[in-house]
Amino acid sequence: MTTLEFSYSLHKMSSALKPFALKLTRDMDDANDLLQDTMVKAFTNKDKFTEGTNLKAWLYTIMKNTFITNYQRMVRRGTFVDTTDNLHYINSGDALIENGAFGDFTMDDIYTAIESLDDVYKVPFMMHYKGFKYHEIADKLEIPIGTVKNRIHIARKLLKEDLNVYRFKN
Repeated sequence: MTTLEFSYSLHKMSSALKPFALKLTRDMDDANDLLQDTMVKAFTNKDKFTEGTNLKAWLYTIMKNTFITNYQRMVRRGTFVDTTDNLHYINSGDALIENGAFGDFTMDDIYTAIESLDDVYKVPFMMHYKGFKYHEIADKLEIPIGTVKNRIHIARKLLKEDLNVYRFKN
């Protein structure tokens, strides 16, 4: 395979690799960086690729290993060495204290959004949230099961619109 053919094959595979990168990193910018690192490593090591084998699997392996290496490097960078006689490695979550303010704000926004729903949507949604099955909600509210499903769907859609500030950006 010529360099040009290999480069073209890499380019074709990049769109298939992006969702995997996003799954690993959970951040669009980091996913793009990981994808770029993967492509650079694949191109620089093209002589190690055996023609006729699965290029996609080879790229997935490179991406996974690159992610693991970067993660380990980040963890090592976050480890502090105590130079006292005890020589402890301080990288413990025990030293971290979270006040939960961000979570409280988020939950307040969620509860406010739920409370803003019309009762016709809020009641079936909350019953489903509390664990009731569709047929139980239909029996309790004396409405058809299709109506229950539709109202829960609409409630989810309205909540998704109200809470779009928390939506994962692509």
